[in-house]
Amino acid sequence: MLCRGGSTSEGVSGSVPVYLNVYDLTPYNGYAYWLGLGVYHSGVQVHGVEYAFGAHEYPSTGIFEGEPKQCEGFTFRKTILIGKTDMGPAEVRALMEDLAQDYRGNAYNLITKNCNHFCNDACIKLAGNPIPNWVNRLARIGFLCNCVLPASLNTTKVRHHKVEDKTQEGEKMKLRNGSSKICSSNSSSNSSSSSPSSTTRGRSRSRRTQPPLSPLIIRPPS
Repeated sequence: MLCRGGSTSEGVSGSVPVYLNVYDLTPYNGYAYWLGLGVYHSGVQVHGVEYAFGAHEYPSTGIFEGEPKQCEGFTFRKTILIGKTDMGPAEVRALMEDLAQDYRGNAYNLITKNCNHFCNDACIKLAGNPIPNWVNRLARIGFLCNCVLPASLNTTKVRHHKVEDKTQEGEKMKLRNGSSKICSSNSSSNSSSSSPSSTTRGRSRSRRTQPPLSPLIIRPPS
């Protein structure tokens, strides 16, 4: 379902459409939606990529990217045309990295800094228009949340793999392979005299190896 957003008279002129993809977080939305309430997750779609914000326990960015309308764990409801932008893919990526400084995974809060707050900021910067009020209305009526929300929704956690985690796994694999080659070479040359110092050095290198810190956007698993 495609809907047109609110006022676009002050929007940014451009040729690339900016969409807001809205998802249901709870089955109660089927009733609450018609009352102007509901608990929603949202993502910003531009240049064929959907950007969203989720929680994790680390002080790194909580912004992630994925396939439009396919955010795992949520039920897609509708797409809303927010406006248009003149930013290219590289400029959009740079914008998301700028927003990543404010939207860290461990700063997620359902009332004060959730996925809809992120989408609102992103849409204003991309198209000059905010998201519709009803998408994040429940956050504005925060005192009702304890009555409406299941306890499991107090923090919306989105599963994803960090870029640095993948790098660390690759480094560990290289170290394991290198250590195996050293042990194999030592055992074949002299089975009675193994070289514990080589193994020790291999382990110490593993401890010293640190994954690079990166502000890059993270992608959830397919």
